[in-house]
Amino acid sequence: MDISACKSDFVNVNGIRLHYLDWGGSGPVLLFLTGMGLSAYIYHEFAPRFADKFHVIALTRRGHGDSDYPETGYDVDTLTEDVRQFMDKLGIDQAILVGHSMANVELSHFTALHPQRVLKLVFLDAAYDRTSAIFKAMMELNPLRNIQIPGVNDDHFSFQDYVVALKRNYPSFAAVWCDVMDEDLLHSVQKSPEGKIIDKMPAAVENALNATLNSYQPEASKIQVPVLNIYAINGGEYYLSDDYMTAEQKTQVIAFFDNVRPSLQRELIAQFQRDVPHARTVEISNGHHYCFIKHEELVFDEMRRFLLS
Repeated sequence: MDISACKSDFVNVNGIRLHYLDWGGSGPVLLFLTGMGLSAYIYHEFAPRFADKFHVIALTRRGHGDSDYPETGYDVDTLTEDVRQFMDKLGIDQAILVGHSMANVELSHFTALHPQRVLKLVFLDAAYDRTSAIFKAMMELNPLRNIQIPGVNDDHFSFQDYVVALKRNYPSFAAVWCDVMDEDLLHSVQKSPEGKIIDKMPAAVENALNATLNSYQPEASKIQVPVLNIYAINGGEYYLSDDYMTAEQKTQVIAFFDNVRPSLQRELIAQFQRDVPHARTVEISNGHHYCFIKHEELVFDEMRRFLLS
């Protein structure tokens, strides 16, 4: 992948070093924040498409990618302060914030704390209250939780073998795997002294991030700026495996995603809509969580219409 068209750089903020990508462009700053486990590189195909009208930047959260991995600082206040200091360092007074998945934490809390610095918000399958009983029920009912993946802890000594295993073990990744995911993963793994390919993110950091993600109550009612919510109503076929699932397990997965999850997901969407009645909501039928990759043109068109309105 050619990344020569963008600037890859670091800033020292909040006592750590954070990595970011800057594709340039003129106009308001469009700042992309990533989902759990992802780096700024995940946006390398999608984000620069907006550089004709915006100054486009993507930030890699602490504990991810090429940013630092401190032992602490994974609570909502510190993660949000990282964003504030990053903007200060780059001289960004105001920005349009775009976030995928876990970035709901930073988008919501930053807007609650610093509303004057946010122009608009775009949630990419992100605006869910994970503390709600509905969300917890949706997670508990998911049959994927009870399906054992054989070889999931096997060692791999080449990047190529590691990718093959990821795609085999997690069919939803295989459904969207592309050059940007290769590039993103290259910045998220490393070789151990024994030569194994391992995740850069220590288990303690992953646990701390998950604790924050699952305990944060979104401050949606404090959001006054224009909002675009793009939701992926997940399709079950993205999660089916011929390698390790029985016919009965496949039937359970399809039944959950076709008949159970959508109604619960729409309750969560309605909850956000009640809190932010001015938000524009777009639902992608048979959608993928990585909506900006799998449904790139749809998401691009909806974002562009919203951002330029």
